[in-house]
Amino acid sequence: MRDWLHERFGPRVRYAEPLSRHTSFRIGGPADAWVEVASAEEILDLQRLGRARGVPLWVLGIGTNVLVADRGVRGIVLKLGRALGAFDWRQAGDQWHVRAGAAAPFKKLVMDAAARGLTGLEFAEGIPGSLGGGLLMNAGAFGGEISNCVTAIQMVDAEHGVRELPREELRFGYRRFDLPADHIVTRIDFALAPGDPEAIRAAMASAKSKRDKKQPLGFPNAGSVFKNPPGEFAGRLIEAAGLKGRRVGGAMVSEQHANFIVNLGDATAADVKALMDEVSETIWRARAIRLVPEIKLIGDWETRE
Repeated sequence: MRDWLHERFGPRVRYAEPLSRHTSFRIGGPADAWVEVASAEEILDLQRLGRARGVPLWVLGIGTNVLVADRGVRGIVLKLGRALGAFDWRQAGDQWHVRAGAAAPFKKLVMDAAARGLTGLEFAEGIPGSLGGGLLMNAGAFGGEISNCVTAIQMVDAEHGVRELPREELRFGYRRFDLPADHIVTRIDFALAPGDPEAIRAAMASAKSKRDKKQPLGFPNAGSVFKNPPGEFAGRLIEAAGLKGRRVGGAMVSEQHANFIVNLGDATAADVKALMDEVSETIWRARAIRLVPEIKLIGDWETRE
């Protein structure tokens, strides 16, 4: 693997790269190989090289909303580079359209839209992570969702190459976007409408205030751990079960918001996973409600850690 990777990507390849450096949890073992790509065409090359050699490929954005196994990730971890985080703004009639690179921080798009007096993304003020990650989980809060503004995406896969899908062909659900396996999103197109700048600023300030009151500060975490069950809130269920402050090793259910697990400094992925399992089992026994993880587990989890 080293020879063909180095031949194609040169110094942008790193081997045995600790993924704890690249996740908001500050947890994760090494990737066999780490490659930063600068274009959809480079992604396609990597997909086809990997497929031909039977090497799995993983995508890691800004590293929020994921838990990487202590044993790391076998195969290649692909990092979308800065060139895949650019914005292209265009006006069409009363609407503004932006083609946004999937690697861009979600927060940057929110702030740029607000600076232009455009409404539709105020709910996302304070949501961490990249736009690509936000799309894959159909990020939302306070009655808004990213899917409400998406008009098309560009994606890449080894079989079909680089292609675009219009809004009519995109399938969203609650905290879910149905992306076919082995496809990688490189660009997301949005349509936004002009709004009252004062109202936009007020809505963003309200969203930020609500998040600041709830979200734990000072400890690494990956955001909300579980999706909200229908008609309920995961955090409320966990708090009612008396699990705030519950610890497994260096991982703890946040004392500020029960749907967050924080890394107290020396948590392992196994600690976090064991605590997630305990929380889920406790809620099932108490309420017969299955909590579904919102964070994604990636890497080598096959051997019990």
